[in-house]
Amino acid sequence: MLRLSHGYSLMKLSIAAVLALFAAAGCAALPDTAAIIERHTAQAARFESARGAISAPRSAAIIADLKRKSGDIDILDKQIALEQAIVGSPLIVGNKVVLLQDGAATYASMFTAIRAARDHINLESYIIEDDEIGRQFADLLVAQQLRGIQVNVIYDSFGGINTPLAFFDRLRAGGVNVLEFNPINPLTAKGQWQFNNRDHRKLLIVDGRIAFIGGINISNVYSSSPVARRAKKTAENEIDWRDTDLQIEGPVVGELQQLFLESWAKQHGKPLLEKGYFPRLTVQGKDIVRAIGSTPDDPYSLIYLTLISAIGNAEKDIYLTNAYFVPDPQLLKALSDAAGRGVDVNLILPSQSDSQIVFHAGRSNYSSLLKAGVKIHERGGALLHSKTALIDGVWSCVGSTNLDWRSFLDNDEVNAVVLGRDFARQMGAMIARDLAASETIRLEDWEKRSLLLRLKEWAAHLLQRLL
Repeated sequence: MLRLSHGYSLMKLSIAAVLALFAAAGCAALPDTAAIIERHTAQAARFESARGAISAPRSAAIIADLKRKSGDIDILDKQIALEQAIVGSPLIVGNKVVLLQDGAATYASMFTAIRAARDHINLESYIIEDDEIGRQFADLLVAQQLRGIQVNVIYDSFGGINTPLAFFDRLRAGGVNVLEFNPINPLTAKGQWQFNNRDHRKLLIVDGRIAFIGGINISNVYSSSPVARRAKKTAENEIDWRDTDLQIEGPVVGELQQLFLESWAKQHGKPLLEKGYFPRLTVQGKDIVRAIGSTPDDPYSLIYLTLISAIGNAEKDIYLTNAYFVPDPQLLKALSDAAGRGVDVNLILPSQSDSQIVFHAGRSNYSSLLKAGVKIHERGGALLHSKTALIDGVWSCVGSTNLDWRSFLDNDEVNAVVLGRDFARQMGAMIARDLAASETIRLEDWEKRSLLLRLKEWAAHLLQRLL
């Protein structure tokens, strides 16, 4: 079932759209991950730098250096090889990655980058709201366009269902190129009408040199962190939103830029002006990053396969933090199998949600997971919207992808995988804070839940493929 991140109702859609959704959901299927991964276990790692491909001996030296810094962790050998075969794109060295938590920090960094733009700004977002934050973005983008900096914006038609058309018309009037992704109205589609394919990416690229990705949409609900909201003594009924983004500089930005331009072309956007979309990128730091984009146009979700392979090769611990948890059987098995072989598997999930049906569908899997030894923690004090993973203290992932069927089968998504212990330590500290604000769900207590909750879980579970 399509949903907006802010709890808007599906009733706003036409009957035809809902029928199209059910029809599309019945066609797609997740791949046999075991078979695909097994075919790609002998691939050699391939790295790139700002100057292009790195030689095989140098690539081997990079892996050796990672292992020396990370300890005896075989996941580096396994995961690098598996991701290489599955994703096809190289691991890229020489990047600087900054972990951004919640909207206040993320928006401040985005505004700084937008104000410093000299050539172009590319923004792709599932939701862009006509509220205080949305208007701040609009004002900045129009101002930069008037300075001669080309601004290109992609927004999802369903994600923008509550944003007045006048908001986007104002951007267009200011010279900004605005593209609506897969219009809900089939009469305005620029090709085959694909209602069920939504653009769930959150991606900002400035001058082809700095990029932002993660879970944060353009909306007031992310505009301040829980700490900042408490300091302002906001109304008790306001919900803090907990989310995570990355600010990335370095050669891997070119991969993210390519994803944006491919989306523009796929949606038949008008030809873009010649700009420096791919400047010569230099080393900015020491982080090794792989950008992974997924789209229903691919034979299978690259993000999904990468996650399954990472879980399957985990040796010590797994921490998955996610807003919408509606796992398919293969993901459930991967998590249960990991716990069964002694891996410390932890799920950090919401204690409340803007989608009750998704919330209860996720909870319908708690009993089987808890019995398999998976630890489940529900984050309190905020509405959890993060989509992150940390495995064996060396493999980190941040992006837009939820752990649900929709993200893996129907949406355009984008994630970044960062290899290395230094960045993983930052991730670990963030996760520790989320765990401190969470309640651990224990099997003996969970089995005592009410009949009403069990009925809600059963009903929601029946619709899991649509969520």
